Amino acid sequence: MPKLGMEPKRRADVINATLTCISNHGIDGMTLDKVAEYADCSKGVVTYYFKNKDNLTSEAFQAFLAYYGLKIESDIENTMTAKEMMDVTLTHILPPYVDDKEKRINVSQLDGIANMYIPHEDQARLFVQFFSKAALDPNLQEVVANSYTRDLQGITKIFDYGKQTGLMSVEDSQSAAYGLMAMVVGLSFFRVASVQPANGEDNRYICEAYVRQITNRR
Repeated sequence: MPKLGMEPKRRADVINATLTCISNHGIDGMTLDKVAEYADCSKGVVTYYFKNKDNLTSEAFQAFLAYYGLKIESDIENTMTAKEMMDVTLTHILPPYVDDKEKRINVSQLDGIANMYIPHEDQARLFVQFFSKAALDPNLQEVVANSYTRDLQGITKIFDYGKQTGLMSVEDSQSAAYGLMAMVVGLSFFRVASVQPANGEDNRYICEAYVRQITNRR
């Protein structure tokens, strides 16, 4: 059993270690022993918080998806325009490529949201691992559905705000949000598979153009 007062940190360490392990070895290659090694703790500490591999995988997936919402909420300010809010959102859900291999995965809020980070390549590998597994796992499908429902609500509010302030022109904010999210998911898969646009650019410009068209139609 972990030392008294260490529980939040230990739990966070195990989640970060799980994501690191999955990024390096895949979900099939992730074991509780490997997670313990990455977390620098005993296997008993891992099972103290998470009863088995399935439970740990689900919790890690939830933390992975929650990371994006937390970063977006932290960076959006009430004084921003709808376009600026959408720029912040796209920066996190479809980030520009950066060489950040030296950084480590941290999805814990214990040290502040500003210090939370998932390196670019880890994001891509985790995305593929979790979503491919979710295709056949009802529990992981539920995790995705719950997370994306919240995300869609947030993006819909931004589109509604843009309509109210006259900066965006959308007939149906919910459909616009759904279309944007679907585009982000598809482009994310293309990124991982190295399927580039014909012009060779970072494919995130397609989402930016989508938002720009909505903004310019007002």
